[in-house]
Amino acid sequence: MDRGSTRAQGAAPVPPYCDHCGEPAAGGHAACATARELEPPRFCPDCRRRMKVQVVPTGWTATCVEHGTRHG
Repeated sequence: MDRGSTRAQGAAPVPPYCDHCGEPAAGGHAACATARELEPPRFCPDCRRRMKVQVVPTGWTATCVEHGTRHG
């Protein structure tokens, strides 16, 4: 049993960084959330590295050298 965990069982972990601006995820990111409705992520939410992003008419891919590719 993990006594150090504060999240509800079954809940997804909260990434430590905002995937739009790269700043720590704690705090207000209302502008980032609004921008993310139309734009792909620019920073890896796990390690804060800038990702290689490719946008095509059918969606996007964002690749972190450490954590791999995300699709949308």
